[in-house]
Amino acid sequence: MDDALVRAGRALRLALLVVLALLFLVPFYLLVRNGLSSEQDITSPEWTLFPGELRWGNVRELFDDPSVPFARSLLNSALIAIATTLGTLFLASLAGYGLARIPYRHANKVFYGILGTLLVPAAVTFVPSFVLVSSLGWISTLRGLIVPTLFSAFACFVFRQYFVGFPRELEDAAQVDGLGYWRTYWLVVVPNARPVFAAVGTIVFLGAWNSFLWPLVIGQDRSAWTVQVALSSFTTSQVIRLHELFVAAVVSVLPLLLVFLCFQRWIVAGVERSGID
Repeated sequence: MDDALVRAGRALRLALLVVLALLFLVPFYLLVRNGLSSEQDITSPEWTLFPGELRWGNVRELFDDPSVPFARSLLNSALIAIATTLGTLFLASLAGYGLARIPYRHANKVFYGILGTLLVPAAVTFVPSFVLVSSLGWISTLRGLIVPTLFSAFACFVFRQYFVGFPRELEDAAQVDGLGYWRTYWLVVVPNARPVFAAVGTIVFLGAWNSFLWPLVIGQDRSAWTVQVALSSFTTSQVIRLHELFVAAVVSVLPLLLVFLCFQRWIVAGVERSGID
């Protein structure tokens, strides 16, 4: 009787997980289905699981569209996301390590000041940031899109909290070997903090890739468009191209899936704060 209840419970959990997985995949199915359909199939009142004809030419049409430089937008988003992620990880981890380990009587005040910036709405700093970028002549440049977003108070907070619990024995051994703070950070701390680097890096990469308002304002030339700005151009007051919008959404999601698949193990370890691997 007990074995039957255990098997029934497992079967119920498995069925529930399958249902939840299918519900999670519905948006992706809609993206693929509509991306390979014609405008008539997308707007037709008669719904079909898949259109009668899969229009693979929609992908070629997307990249050949002269009004939307989608390939350039993909490249811009990739450069911005990678540069922002690497820069944020470097600066925030240095700041977090310094606040956690380097003796300084005002370290806590500086830390609380950084936390205080998290309470300031982004809309408050948006206009001053735009004025500064404009005065530097960085409109429609990668510098204007990347540099103002390099430091993240949230990332600094996460790194500082992680390094507070980092085993001091490893750092003491490095100092016995004659390493200073910089070499200890670079040779000992960073290699043993890969999970938190992967977790924070993924969050920063997703935020940079999905950013819309700042690239929309700064990237005024089409050559400086990002993926999100390019996606918005498919639905305007003058024209609506749904099939290109959906296939472009599919293409724009693929890099995010690739990043997650590559760093999945470290991301989970970082979220769980499993310590050193």
